Amino acid sequence: MHRLIRNWNKFLNESLNEEIVFKIPFSYEPHINLNKDFWNQPGDKLDPEIREKLLKIAQDYIDSSQAADAPLKDITFTGSLANFNYGPLSDVDLHVLYDFSDINEDTELVRDYFQAAKSVWNFTHDIIINDHEVEIYGQEASDPHTASGLYSVLNNEWIVKPDREDPKIDYKDIRVKADAIVSEIEKVEDLLEEGKHEETIERADKLKEKIRRMRQAGLSDIGEYSVENLAFKTLRNNGYLGRLSTTKTNAYDKMMSLEKIK
Repeated sequence: MHRLIRNWNKFLNESLNEEIVFKIPFSYEPHINLNKDFWNQPGDKLDPEIREKLLKIAQDYIDSSQAADAPLKDITFTGSLANFNYGPLSDVDLHVLYDFSDINEDTELVRDYFQAAKSVWNFTHDIIINDHEVEIYGQEASDPHTASGLYSVLNNEWIVKPDREDPKIDYKDIRVKADAIVSEIEKVEDLLEEGKHEETIERADKLKEKIRRMRQAGLSDIGEYSVENLAFKTLRNNGYLGRLSTTKTNAYDKMMSLEKIK
């Protein structure tokens, strides 16, 4: 498995495009055990103190939302900290599950609300558990789940218990796919520099959706070690997705601003 890491460093350091240099965000080699800071070994149960804290965070989120009175389906913990692929930048992905139709018959409106609520909550809170940031949002219970690990915090049991696997990683394809997205991000930044604010926002939204579909396709087809998902993580952990969001925000702010007439 050490060969995987050597190869990964090689492809990151020998850039296909000399102007773009990625640094390894974390090891893609799976760990032997689940994160001992969260799971009682050999990973049968979530640490009781952490579980209690996550339940309290979820309840506070629910109470502050427009769905406080809606029936709750579950509270789940997923993502790389719920499997063997965790790293120092992994988030605690906490999901609050509802049947959206119990909240409003317009389920797309509910979905949009929870997407906005996620951004507001995670922007206004900086909750850290064992050096990992907690991110929480409302989810439709019937949405398909593609991650290899899924734990019910509410019921204190695994829904999908992860299996450790030795991945076959196409490092060169990850590099090529990430480079292509970086080039598109830079084009969006160029539009902002040119003062084309409305076009910047439109292109940023389209690119965000393209990245989302890319990652989802990889997760649905192969899983967490897919080229698409690892390219997404490479972009995210090297700050490019943050740059795209910042560019869109700056374009909106400039478009809405007026210079004082002298």
